[in-house]
Amino acid sequence: MGGDLVLPAAPRRALITGVTGFAGGFLADLLLRQGWQILGTSPDGRWERFSAPELVSRVPLIPWDFSEGRAFEKVLPVVKEFRPHAIFHLAALSIPEKCGQLDPTPEAWRINVEGTGQILALAEQLNPIPHFLFVSSSHVYGAVEHSAPFVDETQPTTPHNAYGKTKLAAEELCRQAADRGVPVVIVRAFHHSGPRQQPPMLLPQWAKQFADPALREVTVYTLDAVIDLSDVRDVVRAYYLLVEKEERGIFNVGSGRAVSTRELYQLLVEVSGRNLPAREIRPGHRQEPIARIERIQNATGWSPQIPLKQTVSDTLLWWQEYLRSRTAG
Repeated sequence: MGGDLVLPAAPRRALITGVTGFAGGFLADLLLRQGWQILGTSPDGRWERFSAPELVSRVPLIPWDFSEGRAFEKVLPVVKEFRPHAIFHLAALSIPEKCGQLDPTPEAWRINVEGTGQILALAEQLNPIPHFLFVSSSHVYGAVEHSAPFVDETQPTTPHNAYGKTKLAAEELCRQAADRGVPVVIVRAFHHSGPRQQPPMLLPQWAKQFADPALREVTVYTLDAVIDLSDVRDVVRAYYLLVEKEERGIFNVGSGRAVSTRELYQLLVEVSGRNLPAREIRPGHRQEPIARIERIQNATGWSPQIPLKQTVSDTLLWWQEYLRSRTAG
């Protein structure tokens, strides 16, 4: 028999915290398609009712409630046996309004800050230590001027809300872990949306109303905000590439483009075929940070690929199908 036997490469393995959440589910789907094996966590070890069925059948879950002190000790044996090559830490209390106003609530601090500390402590118990990706937020940048909305990774971090403060504190824990030898990459994620995302996030909140045939008016906060909005499928591809290329440091992940909420609303009118009036309950201008994304583009070759209109259309279609299924059921 000629030649040496070539064995197939063993699949790479990832631990995803928050895999039952919005972005976590799309990341899991991408990694599965790339041939990875996945172990996921959720607070109670259960999937959400909006989770994709194919993930429920293919991704094992372990319960991990970050509000429980040193809970990582309970899951450490399972994770050690799994031997992840990478940890994607997405789990968070990610709705800013639930984190407090100026100062974080105790729950927000436990989950977003102390929970990140738990995951890092677990990573340091593994041999070898896996590549660690932490999903932070554009909220760490704080307010920007309308005349200068673009921010890069060197922009001063002055969060003006409790959510941003928890993310910045968690970033500091990641930096300390990096100093101890953990290969850490921090992602400052800007707004992202897509199918399966739930209100009160902006696009699903509006798309759900457009998908309801009984509604004749759409309630919005304001049509005069300017934001950076990406498709979740582009965003998780950025996470994957940063780990695949073993990058370290801080990277913005956003569209790099300013979009007004009025433009977003008009896209919903266009794709739905329903010219519904909007009722603004918090009218007024709001300028949010817009990502400069040259750093991740240069490091990984990543760029956003999915047009905003497709994100809007896919999100609306998901809500139309979901509401029809509820009516039929």
